[in-house]
Amino acid sequence: MVYTVTFNPAIDYVVHTDEMIVGNVNRSKSEQMYCGGKGINVSFVLSELGIASKALGFVAGFTGRAIEEEVAAKGVAADFVHLKEGCSRINVKIKSGTASGAAKETELNGQGPKISAGAIHALYEKLDKLQDGDILVLAGSIPASLPSDIYEKILARLSDREIRTVVDATKDLLLNVLKYRPFLIKPNNHELGEMFGVTLSNEEEIISYAKKLREMGAVNVLISMAGDGAILIDEHGNVHKCGVCKGEVKNSVGAGDSMVAGFLAGAGDGDYEYALKLGTAAGGATAFSDGLATKDFIYELLKQL
Repeated sequence: MVYTVTFNPAIDYVVHTDEMIVGNVNRSKSEQMYCGGKGINVSFVLSELGIASKALGFVAGFTGRAIEEEVAAKGVAADFVHLKEGCSRINVKIKSGTASGAAKETELNGQGPKISAGAIHALYEKLDKLQDGDILVLAGSIPASLPSDIYEKILARLSDREIRTVVDATKDLLLNVLKYRPFLIKPNNHELGEMFGVTLSNEEEIISYAKKLREMGAVNVLISMAGDGAILIDEHGNVHKCGVCKGEVKNSVGAGDSMVAGFLAGAGDGDYEYALKLGTAAGGATAFSDGLATKDFIYELLKQL
């Protein structure tokens, strides 16, 4: 079973409008609402690809109930910890056009509810039920009310079991868990450079520093490079490269999470070249859609690779 953890899930309220003038009343042309958070996004795309998962994390208030309802409607099992106070956050994403026709995207992300020590303990109890052979996905930033080392604490707690862990985080959050040998990490090329305090200017440098992350403990290192494709250093030290799919970019939310889901769906039998391609197709399918990737679109894009 695949388990995903989303510490701070949200409802994304996407508003399309003409040129937005700060300080004035602006009216929308259309709106959409999506529930998500990085782990939940992974669960949704895994479901599209026929992989069952269970979504864990924290929810609160009427927005938390809406998130749970949407997760259930998508056919994803969930076992969230319910917080007694506050509301799960709403993220507002304003996509506005200008007189010149150039599009702009402005985001205002909510803070989210406070997570108590008791709620953290309740999450630990749910994680304690994981068994050998399970996969755990930890994705995204850590809310201010959680310990900054909670990723480390979770991986340490599970270190006595044969659980494949996926960590999609940045900088110290990622570096500090490498000693627990995560099955997959997925920084982009800029984040890779930031971790080592360097600016990476070519493919050879990216591969060199990705290999350093493997030497530090990561089993598979997947580096996304936006329009330049992706590079994977697999568990055997082999280097795989993949270009990008062709399409019109409509959405900046969830493409990386979709890539993680596609990779996991494709890596079941150890074929990492296929896993990289399926991950790339899934990421592209989300980037070229208003919401998250669908199965049909993923496999349509896969034919390009």
